[in-house]
Amino acid sequence: MSPRKMQCAVVTAFGQPLSLQEWDVPTPGPGQILVKTEACGVCHTDLHARNGDWPVKPTLPFIPGHEAIGRIVAVGAGVKIVKEGDRVGVPWLYSACGHCDYCLSAWETVCGEAEFGGYTKNGGFAEYVLADPNYVAHIPAGLGPKEAAPLICAGVTTYKGIKETQARPGEWIAISGAGGLGHLAIQYAKAMGLQVCAVDIDDGKLAHAKRLGADLIVNAKTEDPAEAVKKGTNGGAHGVLITAPSLSAFNQGVGMTRKRGTCVLVGLPPGNFPLPLFDVVANCITVRGSFVGTRKDMAECLAFAAEGKVKADIELQPLASINQVFERLAKGDVPSRVVLDFTGNGEAHTAQALQLEAL
Repeated sequence: MSPRKMQCAVVTAFGQPLSLQEWDVPTPGPGQILVKTEACGVCHTDLHARNGDWPVKPTLPFIPGHEAIGRIVAVGAGVKIVKEGDRVGVPWLYSACGHCDYCLSAWETVCGEAEFGGYTKNGGFAEYVLADPNYVAHIPAGLGPKEAAPLICAGVTTYKGIKETQARPGEWIAISGAGGLGHLAIQYAKAMGLQVCAVDIDDGKLAHAKRLGADLIVNAKTEDPAEAVKKGTNGGAHGVLITAPSLSAFNQGVGMTRKRGTCVLVGLPPGNFPLPLFDVVANCITVRGSFVGTRKDMAECLAFAAEGKVKADIELQPLASINQVFERLAKGDVPSRVVLDFTGNGEAHTAQALQLEAL
């Protein structure tokens, strides 16, 4: 009997368009599960993976995608904590060793043996994906797969980043970049009781940030963002979260931070980030990197969404459109988050969009 086949989008060469291919549906081994993909978000990290931007590169060929949501359709030997039919998410943190100092202190995201979905392990740009049941996201009842997809990366990354600023309710947080990650960060920050300043170079995104509850908006293209944030927040933000994959945003971040404040970096543009040492030292500023979130962070960020306090703005597209989506993502032409729809509705959505464009 020949193996079942699945459609998937594959990186065969760095910097080149993904190849739409037909692969065998994988079989879960001991301690693994097989998830039938219902939706998978598209993240800027997927673009970095495709381009081979980072020092440690994926092994070619590979399937990107680390925001996959779906139902478990098969479990390997020894799997007890999930069952067939459960809806789960297969996130960036695919697995970790579970026994190092970092894992034992609930910092599995920096485990030296961690594996990453859509990078070191094949990901969710496919109709089926293998996963480690110990590290999947458990999707709350009432939260649909398309709505959940962006939250298991963009959501948990921004939520954790806000926590890492250590800003307290009533204090100011400046969120640099109001797009895919930033529009979620604004909602999480407001739900956590913070005053929010949104910084971007796109008036449309800033207007949307205002609608989402931002108390102050700053266009970094038309005014000095550091000066504007300091003026609008009476001395600078207690916490600054840099979500934009832009070195200029990183350079501006420290200037937005008030004395004894914390600037948290989650965007990952290629290149180096020089720090203004005098300002950092004299103003006792903390600059901190934050890398996605732990399983506890994941459960918390999904709970906010299940309660209706956070909702991702999504655009549905079929898997076949992934290269066009990447082109738009590279140009900054994606207002919020694109979700690949594996239920077939993405193609209908695309046809509708084309009809509207024709009008």
